[in-house]
Amino acid sequence: MFQPEPHSIKFTTLLNDIEQGQIKIPQFQRDFVWSKEQSAKLMDSILKGYPIGTFILWKAKERLRSIRNIGGVNLPDTPDGDYIQYVLDGQQRMTSLYASLKGVTVNRVTKDEDFSEIYVDLLASEEEDLVIIDISGKAPGSYKYSYNK
Repeated sequence: MFQPEPHSIKFTTLLNDIEQGQIKIPQFQRDFVWSKEQSAKLMDSILKGYPIGTFILWKAKERLRSIRNIGGVNLPDTPDGDYIQYVLDGQQRMTSLYASLKGVTVNRVTKDEDFSEIYVDLLASEEEDLVIIDISGKAPGSYKYSYNK
């Protein structure tokens, strides 16, 4: 009997796999619902070295009838014959990471949300949030976009 095995991958590998169309969301998963604020808190936890849990992916050659892309972004189809990794657990965290690190605008039913408006506060103390969404009152150069702009 096949037993699942844990694998560690770097964030850059995860992001690349998403961009190559190798990671997809099965239709039975709920929509992405995390706000920009929740995503900033996740990024803050990562920068502070806190554990964020695991992702459970189902690697299969089988094509499900209905799948979605991470964050609703227009990503390439998985090439025929390649494995697809379906997200079974961790979709909210994975989509938050992708949207925050790529500066994606997520299309929602009620409104679009621009995840490029997440910043790293370069002058934050240990007690403060390192990742913020409100830069009003912040001096230019005291913050950086969470994605490569």
